[in-house]
Amino acid sequence: MGDVFEFLPALLKGVGMTVGITIASMSIALVLGLFIALGRISAIKPLRWFLAMYVDFIRGTPLLLQLFYIYYVLPYMGLRLPGLAAGILGLSLNYAAYLSEVYRSAILAVGKGQVEAARAIGLRTIYVFALIVMPQAFRIALPAIGNYFIAMFKDTALVAIISVDELMFTADRLASTTYQYLTIYTLAFVLYFLISYPASLAVQQIEKRISRPPTG
Repeated sequence: MGDVFEFLPALLKGVGMTVGITIASMSIALVLGLFIALGRISAIKPLRWFLAMYVDFIRGTPLLLQLFYIYYVLPYMGLRLPGLAAGILGLSLNYAAYLSEVYRSAILAVGKGQVEAARAIGLRTIYVFALIVMPQAFRIALPAIGNYFIAMFKDTALVAIISVDELMFTADRLASTTYQYLTIYTLAFVLYFLISYPASLAVQQIEKRISRPPTG
């Protein structure tokens, strides 16, 4: 039991770093993913083609390789990033591609009749989008966004390979120096679960509320 209290402070510090990376990366990915989605449904054909290629490329290659490329290969091209910045950039670019598809599907799911009716009463396109399309699209996309947020929290473990001192890297370092593999990795399992599981329950509740038919 003493070993648990010995390792827990360092692991909790790793949890703080993991949560910080998740929040920073997801914030960037949410904004970037929206712009990608808007570009993919725009009338500019070259932009649609370029963004479709970007999404297909990101989704067709492993996140681990993308992180390696940003951290180890880009310096050969004159761009050297610290491990933390490289990790956040890699996660953001990766998840932006997936979230763009969530946004795009949600936007296209909004009834065209509502858009046409809004335009018929004289609303400008920007207001139609901001007041009618996006609120409904966001409501549709929210459960998927929540699931991706949980997935990103777990995927932050991959940034350990570029020496970012998050939970997994901390666990690896402690285990390699103390040889207490069972205790340390079990603690890491528990800490990941204690954050991921309540978040999963919250997403399930959101899905139930959204799918519940309106009363009255």
